[in-house]
Amino acid sequence: MDITVERNAFGRQIDSFEADLDVAGMSGGPFHAVFIRAPKITRTGSDVEVLARLEDGTVVAARDGNLLATSFHPELTHDERFHRLFLTLGKS
Repeated sequence: MDITVERNAFGRQIDSFEADLDVAGMSGGPFHAVFIRAPKITRTGSDVEVLARLEDGTVVAARDGNLLATSFHPELTHDERFHRLFLTLGKS
């Protein structure tokens, strides 16, 4: 994926946080995201679709073709929407 990331950009594990995200193309309301020692996406290439940003504009979810990247842990919630999206990426 044509992105650049900064590891642990939001701080140590003690700095973990949660945020409700508006995700492009995802229905059902905001996605409650859990950030633990999260990387920050600092650059996206021209073909990368930004799916979600924090309120300050930081990119935290992106897609490039059949690749999906998130700064948060979608598996730590009961919301399956990112998992369902991931499963559709290989179908073309």
